[in-house]
Amino acid sequence: MTKPEKIGIAIIGNRDQTALVRFAGVEKYRIIEDREDINEKVREALMELSGDDSVGIIMIPEEWAGDVTDTLKYIRENRKGSAIVVEIPSGFKAKEQDVKGYYKAYTKKLIGFNVDI
Repeated sequence: MTKPEKIGIAIIGNRDQTALVRFAGVEKYRIIEDREDINEKVREALMELSGDDSVGIIMIPEEWAGDVTDTLKYIRENRKGSAIVVEIPSGFKAKEQDVKGYYKAYTKKLIGFNVDI
């Protein structure tokens, strides 16, 4: 029996967001600080990380995800087997009030059934 490969997590975010996740052990990240051409930089990072076979989950701040919906749609539709992109709260206030309910519904949409933790 072969041992499954380790699937990693990556984050795209500002210096503070990536630092927090890196403390938890995430090794792949892209820091985007410059406000100029931010959407293009996020698109480039998404395409790069979604093409990396060792990345299974890409985290992106929800405020940036709304600006790159075209790239997210392309990744979901055309890159079969690529990473799942998960939107994370952009700061201390989440866009969704019921975060647990949001991720439960999101998980069901992705894999077809509920996962309770």
